[in-house]
Amino acid sequence: MTTNNVEFGLDTFGDVTFDDKGTPLPHAQVLRNVVEESVLADQLGIDFFGIGEHHREDFAVSSPETILAAIASRTSKIHLGSAVTVLSSDDPIRVFQRFSSLNAVSNGRAEVILGRGSFTESFPLFGFELSQYEQLFEEKLDLFAALLKNEPVNWEGSIRPPLRNQKVFPTIESGQLKTWIGVGGSPESVVRAAHYDLPLMLAIIGGSPYRFQPYVDLYHRAFEQLGKPVRPIGIHSPGYIAETDEQAREELWPCFKAMRDRIGRERGWPPMTRAEFDNEIEKGSLYVGSPETVATKLAPVVKTLGISRFQLKYSAGALGHEKMLRCIELYGQKVIPAVRAALAA
Repeated sequence: MTTNNVEFGLDTFGDVTFDDKGTPLPHAQVLRNVVEESVLADQLGIDFFGIGEHHREDFAVSSPETILAAIASRTSKIHLGSAVTVLSSDDPIRVFQRFSSLNAVSNGRAEVILGRGSFTESFPLFGFELSQYEQLFEEKLDLFAALLKNEPVNWEGSIRPPLRNQKVFPTIESGQLKTWIGVGGSPESVVRAAHYDLPLMLAIIGGSPYRFQPYVDLYHRAFEQLGKPVRPIGIHSPGYIAETDEQAREELWPCFKAMRDRIGRERGWPPMTRAEFDNEIEKGSLYVGSPETVATKLAPVVKTLGISRFQLKYSAGALGHEKMLRCIELYGQKVIPAVRAALAA
């Protein structure tokens, strides 16, 4: 990987935003806003736009591929993908068909990031047992990897009947559907990505990004042992950009805390303090501030970890649509050029 080839993307979960009176917007309006945000990203020349899958009230997107197909019709260059697709509670063949269809209508711009997901609502919703959490992902990923060969599939496992010389349509028009493995910090998942010869997307959402250096090293060692060239590594992390550091922090803080505390109550975490928030900005994996501040923090992370893509999760709970549009604008117009210049220096 050379610094000239680093890609920069944006991620959103379709977080339910509020209007000026503090009333949550309807899910339908949030989805329409996501499309508009992606159109701006395309106009700015940003490389990738990712949409996460959730099945809960505070995130509007439950079917990323549907929204991405709508975005494909409004954009021309930006690559479009999930962030992530919860493969464990889905059917690998249907996932492949949906993304191969997206790839067709977008003229080859589709990508998929496969993961187990940090939320588990999809398991009871679709009738899967959490006790099979590991087995479901491992076997379904194995099947999905077989589908990527773009040829008749022969596969056998314990979670479904075997497939014998089964053709799956639509086929990929040219090349292979770009497929990443999303990893939150499991060494086994890192090795699994290398085993299937797939790019690695690290979800670094807290703590110093440099603590993931051992996972990067492990990924490289795994490919070395396999005798194959290493595949790309990406990072997904949250952030928010405004005109000044103070403005960015003050605008993001109440929305970020509300979202963090809501999820924290479900998981037994204590409420987030302002000191924790500020420390995460200064020393952790929260990229918040002016374009200059964010670029200065991001460039050494990209260089040190040797990543090929950085994806900024720009939505944060109730943070308003207009503020997110401005964040996207500053990211595309100022942060990305500044990081590229720093990497080239």
